[in-house]
Amino acid sequence: MLRFSLRELEVFCAIARHEHVGRAAEEVALSQSAASQALAQLERGLGESLFDRHGRSLTLNENGRLLLPQARALLASAEELQTLLSGGALSLHLGASTTIANYLLPTELARFRQAHPGARVRLKVGNTADVVEAVATMDVDFGLIEGACHHPDLLVHNWRLDELVVIAPPGHPFASRRPSRAELAAAPWLLREAGSGTREEVERSLLARIGELNVDIELGDSEAIWRSVAAGLGLSCLSRSIVTAPLASGQLVEVATGLAPLERWLRVVRHRSKPTMRGMQAFLAACFTPT
Repeated sequence: MLRFSLRELEVFCAIARHEHVGRAAEEVALSQSAASQALAQLERGLGESLFDRHGRSLTLNENGRLLLPQARALLASAEELQTLLSGGALSLHLGASTTIANYLLPTELARFRQAHPGARVRLKVGNTADVVEAVATMDVDFGLIEGACHHPDLLVHNWRLDELVVIAPPGHPFASRRPSRAELAAAPWLLREAGSGTREEVERSLLARIGELNVDIELGDSEAIWRSVAAGLGLSCLSRSIVTAPLASGQLVEVATGLAPLERWLRVVRHRSKPTMRGMQAFLAACFTPT
């Protein structure tokens, strides 16, 4: 006999997301007292507390952290079953790292919505580490990332190759001649923040070729990086999809490094224990062919 309900799990997941009963109650359309009662009933049924209480704030304890991904998986399966039986629209919950979300995904989402006009889409955007965490905790159905993923609970598939290019401002000495590896190593570089898939892949690719990087500035946004490069603050290495327009307009120049092509795999990640939702199947079938 089950000792908890889906509604109690829904309240639990909402509280875990907000770390506050009142805000969670608003999300699930309950009064604060009803949400508190649902959580108390769940904890009684399981025989374990799920949160550490700090005044009005609640933080997941070890029991709560263990339950959260499984609770999300159960709720997703229940939603899938209800949609399947009612003939409702597809639901797509995905995460995407910043470059993919901003420069590659809009076209693919448009293609998906054209094939499935009533589909509901929820997109979580962050760096690769953020997306991996969202997939690992089953907050999203799957993720599209730029960096490597070694999480033991996740399955990883190659999706497509992405070219990285070294960029400089117009008038930079490297705009008109090929720099030596020592000159590339000594030059000031602007890179993404730690945890970014682009940062990880740039370091992996360039360090193997030039030995070291003089990282002068770290920025959390790729557009801010290329605009800073255009303003003369240094070199960078970004996906060609990001800098196609500023290269064409002359705001940036591509540096002929003489190095082997800089490429990386963009990847699809999903949880080993999470059922494959219809929305995910339809999206990948319409847009991608993972390898």
